[in-house]
Amino acid sequence: MQETRKQQLQSFCQALGVQMHDLELLDMALTHTSYAHEAKQHPKPQHNERIEFLGDSVLSIIVSTYMYNNFPELAEGQLTKLRAHLVCEISLFEYAKKIHLGDYLKLGRGEDFTGGRERPSILADAFESVLGAVYLDQGMEVARTYLLGLMQPEIDYICRHGIFNDYKTRLQEYLQRDGEVEITYRLLGSSGPEHNKVFTSEVIFEGKVIGKGQGHSKKDSEQHAAQQALKQLHVQNK
Repeated sequence: MQETRKQQLQSFCQALGVQMHDLELLDMALTHTSYAHEAKQHPKPQHNERIEFLGDSVLSIIVSTYMYNNFPELAEGQLTKLRAHLVCEISLFEYAKKIHLGDYLKLGRGEDFTGGRERPSILADAFESVLGAVYLDQGMEVARTYLLGLMQPEIDYICRHGIFNDYKTRLQEYLQRDGEVEITYRLLGSSGPEHNKVFTSEVIFEGKVIGKGQGHSKKDSEQHAAQQALKQLHVQNK
Protein backbone atom coordinates (compact mmCIF):
# COMPACT_ATOMS: atom_id res chain seq x y z
CA MET A 1 0.00 0.00 0.00
CA GLN A 2 1.30 3.44 -0.91
CA GLU A 3 2.24 5.70 1.98
CA THR A 4 -0.22 8.41 0.89
CA ARG A 5 -3.10 5.90 0.92
CA LYS A 6 -1.98 4.58 4.30
CA GLN A 7 -2.01 8.09 5.74
CA GLN A 8 -5.42 8.74 4.21
CA LEU A 9 -6.86 5.60 5.83
CA GLN A 10 -5.28 6.45 9.18
CA SER A 11 -6.93 9.86 8.99
CA PHE A 12 -10.26 8.18 8.22
CA CYS A 13 -9.86 5.86 11.22
CA GLN A 14 -9.15 8.82 13.45
CA ALA A 15 -12.31 10.54 12.23
CA LEU A 16 -14.31 7.37 12.94
CA GLY A 17 -12.82 6.98 16.39
CA VAL A 18 -11.71 3.44 15.52
CA GLN A 19 -8.10 2.23 15.49
CA MET A 20 -7.97 -0.38 12.73
CA HIS A 21 -5.08 -2.85 12.82
CA ASP A 22 -5.53 -4.13 9.26
CA LEU A 23 -5.57 -1.15 6.92
CA GLU A 24 -5.61 -3.47 3.91
CA LEU A 25 -9.02 -4.70 5.09
CA LEU A 26 -10.31 -1.15 5.36
CA ASP A 27 -8.87 -0.33 1.96
CA MET A 28 -10.75 -3.26 0.46
CA ALA A 29 -13.97 -2.11 2.16
CA LEU A 30 -13.56 1.23 0.39
CA THR A 31 -12.84 -0.27 -3.04
CA HIS A 32 -15.80 -0.21 -5.42
CA THR A 33 -16.24 -2.90 -8.07
CA SER A 34 -15.64 -0.33 -10.82
CA TYR A 35 -12.12 0.31 -9.52
CA ALA A 36 -11.31 -3.40 -9.29
CA HIS A 37 -12.63 -4.07 -12.79
CA GLU A 38 -10.60 -1.23 -14.33
CA ALA A 39 -7.36 -2.13 -12.54
CA LYS A 40 -4.62 -3.39 -14.85
CA GLN A 41 -2.72 -5.29 -12.18
CA HIS A 42 -2.97 -9.05 -11.75
CA PRO A 43 -4.51 -10.40 -9.72
CA LYS A 44 -7.25 -7.77 -9.66
CA PRO A 45 -7.65 -5.95 -6.32
CA GLN A 46 -10.46 -7.16 -4.09
CA HIS A 47 -13.60 -5.06 -3.98
CA ASN A 48 -16.14 -4.51 -1.23
CA GLU A 49 -19.18 -6.56 -2.29
CA ARG A 50 -18.49 -9.55 -0.02
CA ILE A 51 -17.66 -7.49 3.04
CA GLU A 52 -20.76 -5.38 2.37
CA PHE A 53 -22.77 -8.60 2.73
CA LEU A 54 -21.21 -9.12 6.16
CA GLY A 55 -21.63 -5.49 7.17
CA ASP A 56 -25.33 -5.64 6.32
CA SER A 57 -25.78 -8.46 8.85
CA VAL A 58 -23.72 -6.67 11.51
CA LEU A 59 -25.80 -3.52 10.98
CA SER A 60 -29.03 -5.48 11.36
CA ILE A 61 -28.04 -7.29 14.57
CA ILE A 62 -26.71 -4.14 16.27
CA VAL A 63 -29.76 -2.04 15.41
CA SER A 64 -32.20 -4.88 16.17
CA THR A 65 -30.61 -5.65 19.54
CA TYR A 66 -30.61 -1.99 20.56
CA MET A 67 -34.26 -1.58 19.59
CA TYR A 68 -35.27 -4.82 21.33
CA ASN A 69 -33.51 -3.90 24.58
CA ASN A 70 -34.55 -0.25 24.74
CA PHE A 71 -38.10 -0.26 23.39
CA PRO A 72 -39.96 -3.20 24.99
CA GLU A 73 -43.31 -1.55 24.24
CA LEU A 74 -42.87 -1.98 20.47
CA ALA A 75 -44.41 -5.08 18.88
CA GLU A 76 -42.58 -7.23 16.35
CA GLY A 77 -44.34 -5.62 13.38
CA GLN A 78 -43.47 -2.13 14.59
CA LEU A 79 -39.85 -3.09 15.19
CA THR A 80 -39.58 -4.53 11.69
CA LYS A 81 -41.07 -1.45 10.03
CA LEU A 82 -38.96 1.00 12.01
CA ARG A 83 -35.75 -0.95 11.47
CA ALA A 84 -36.39 -1.04 7.71
CA HIS A 85 -36.62 2.74 7.74
CA LEU A 86 -33.50 3.16 9.87
CA VAL A 87 -31.28 0.97 7.68
CA CYS A 88 -32.68 1.87 4.25
CA GLU A 89 -30.40 3.17 1.51
CA ILE A 90 -31.12 6.86 1.99
CA SER A 91 -30.58 6.66 5.78
CA LEU A 92 -27.21 4.94 5.33
CA PHE A 93 -26.37 7.46 2.61
CA GLU A 94 -26.87 10.28 5.12
CA TYR A 95 -24.60 8.60 7.67
CA ALA A 96 -21.96 7.99 4.99
CA LYS A 97 -22.01 11.69 4.11
CA LYS A 98 -21.67 12.57 7.78
CA ILE A 99 -18.35 10.70 7.99
CA HIS A 100 -17.24 12.00 4.55
CA LEU A 101 -16.94 8.43 3.33
CA GLY A 102 -16.98 9.44 -0.33
CA ASP A 103 -13.62 11.17 0.07
CA TYR A 104 -11.95 7.82 0.78
CA LEU A 105 -13.57 5.61 -1.88
CA LYS A 106 -11.58 4.00 -4.66
CA LEU A 107 -13.74 4.25 -7.78
CA GLY A 108 -13.23 3.49 -11.44
CA ARG A 109 -12.61 6.55 -13.59
CA GLY A 110 -16.00 6.38 -15.25
CA GLU A 111 -17.87 5.99 -11.97
CA ASP A 112 -15.89 8.79 -10.39
CA PHE A 113 -16.50 11.09 -13.36
CA THR A 114 -20.28 10.55 -13.25
CA GLY A 115 -20.63 11.48 -9.57
CA GLY A 116 -20.09 8.12 -7.91
CA ARG A 117 -18.70 9.68 -4.75
CA GLU A 118 -22.09 11.23 -4.08
CA ARG A 119 -24.30 8.39 -5.36
CA PRO A 120 -26.63 7.13 -2.58
CA SER A 121 -26.37 3.44 -3.53
CA ILE A 122 -22.55 3.46 -3.61
CA LEU A 123 -22.19 5.35 -0.34
CA ALA A 124 -24.82 3.26 1.46
CA ASP A 125 -23.13 0.03 0.36
CA ALA A 126 -19.71 1.33 1.37
CA PHE A 127 -21.06 2.33 4.78
CA GLU A 128 -22.02 -1.31 5.35
CA SER A 129 -18.63 -2.46 4.03
CA VAL A 130 -16.75 -0.25 6.47
CA LEU A 131 -18.89 -1.56 9.32
CA GLY A 132 -18.05 -5.10 8.22
CA ALA A 133 -14.34 -4.22 8.25
CA VAL A 134 -14.57 -2.70 11.73
CA TYR A 135 -16.33 -5.84 12.95
CA LEU A 136 -13.71 -8.20 11.48
CA ASP A 137 -10.79 -6.14 12.73
CA GLN A 138 -12.05 -4.99 16.13
CA GLY A 139 -14.96 -7.23 17.09
CA MET A 140 -18.62 -6.69 17.84
CA GLU A 141 -18.27 -4.34 20.83
CA VAL A 142 -16.18 -1.80 18.94
CA ALA A 143 -18.48 -2.11 15.92
CA ARG A 144 -21.49 -1.50 18.17
CA THR A 145 -19.92 1.55 19.83
CA TYR A 146 -18.95 3.03 16.46
CA LEU A 147 -22.34 2.43 14.84
CA LEU A 148 -24.50 3.58 17.74
CA GLY A 149 -22.34 6.66 18.09
CA LEU A 150 -23.71 7.63 14.69
CA MET A 151 -27.19 6.15 14.76
CA GLN A 152 -28.47 6.15 18.34
CA PRO A 153 -30.09 9.62 18.33
CA GLU A 154 -32.03 8.78 15.15
CA ILE A 155 -33.00 5.32 16.42
CA ASP A 156 -34.29 6.81 19.67
CA TYR A 157 -36.25 9.51 17.87
CA ILE A 158 -37.84 7.20 15.30
CA CYS A 159 -38.75 4.58 17.90
CA ARG A 160 -40.40 7.18 20.13
CA HIS A 161 -42.14 9.30 17.51
CA GLY A 162 -42.58 7.11 14.43
CA ILE A 163 -41.69 7.69 10.80
CA PHE A 164 -42.38 10.95 9.04
CA ASN A 165 -42.10 10.19 5.34
CA ASP A 166 -43.61 13.43 4.05
CA TYR A 167 -40.81 15.78 5.06
CA LYS A 168 -42.02 18.53 2.70
CA THR A 169 -45.38 18.76 4.45
CA ARG A 170 -43.74 18.66 7.85
CA LEU A 171 -41.30 21.43 6.90
CA GLN A 172 -44.10 23.56 5.49
CA GLU A 173 -46.19 23.14 8.64
CA TYR A 174 -43.22 24.08 10.81
CA LEU A 175 -42.21 27.18 8.84
CA GLN A 176 -45.81 28.38 8.43
CA ARG A 177 -46.75 27.97 12.08
CA ASP A 178 -46.90 31.78 12.43
CA GLY A 179 -48.43 32.52 9.03
CA GLU A 180 -47.93 32.08 5.31
CA VAL A 181 -44.33 32.09 4.06
CA GLU A 182 -42.72 31.31 0.71
CA ILE A 183 -40.89 27.98 0.43
CA THR A 184 -39.42 26.98 -2.90
CA TYR A 185 -37.57 23.95 -4.23
CA ARG A 186 -34.96 24.20 -6.96
CA LEU A 187 -33.51 21.35 -9.00
CA LEU A 188 -29.72 21.75 -9.11
CA GLY A 189 -29.08 18.99 -11.61
CA SER A 190 -28.71 15.26 -12.12
CA SER A 191 -25.87 12.81 -12.62
CA GLY A 192 -25.32 9.17 -13.49
CA PRO A 193 -26.60 6.89 -16.25
CA GLU A 194 -30.19 7.04 -17.45
CA HIS A 195 -31.19 3.88 -15.58
CA ASN A 196 -29.75 5.13 -12.27
CA LYS A 197 -29.90 8.92 -12.28
CA VAL A 198 -29.39 10.87 -9.08
CA PHE A 199 -31.17 14.22 -8.78
CA THR A 200 -30.06 17.03 -6.47
CA SER A 201 -32.45 19.69 -5.16
CA GLU A 202 -32.35 22.47 -2.59
CA VAL A 203 -35.08 24.09 -0.52
CA ILE A 204 -35.10 27.87 -0.14
CA PHE A 205 -36.77 29.84 2.65
CA GLU A 206 -36.71 33.66 2.75
CA GLY A 207 -34.01 33.72 0.08
CA LYS A 208 -31.69 31.33 1.92
CA VAL A 209 -30.88 27.69 1.15
CA ILE A 210 -31.83 25.68 4.24
CA GLY A 211 -31.40 22.17 2.91
CA LYS A 212 -30.10 20.06 0.04
CA GLY A 213 -30.96 16.49 -0.89
CA GLN A 214 -30.50 13.76 -3.45
CA GLY A 215 -32.74 10.99 -4.74
CA HIS A 216 -33.52 8.81 -7.72
CA SER A 217 -36.32 11.19 -8.75
CA LYS A 218 -36.91 14.93 -8.52
CA LYS A 219 -39.63 14.31 -5.93
CA ASP A 220 -37.34 12.17 -3.77
CA SER A 221 -34.56 14.76 -3.91
CA GLU A 222 -36.99 17.43 -2.70
CA GLN A 223 -38.12 15.20 0.17
CA HIS A 224 -34.52 14.66 1.22
CA ALA A 225 -33.81 18.39 0.95
CA ALA A 226 -36.74 19.02 3.29
CA GLN A 227 -35.47 16.27 5.61
CA GLN A 228 -32.05 17.94 5.83
CA ALA A 229 -33.70 21.31 6.46
CA LEU A 230 -35.66 19.84 9.37
CA LYS A 231 -32.44 18.47 10.84
CA GLN A 232 -30.70 21.82 10.40
CA LEU A 233 -33.60 23.50 12.18
CA HIS A 234 -33.44 20.84 14.95
CA VAL A 235 -37.13 20.11 14.48
CA GLN A 236 -36.60 16.39 15.17
CA ASN A 237 -35.39 17.14 18.66
CA LYS A 238 -38.43 19.15 19.63
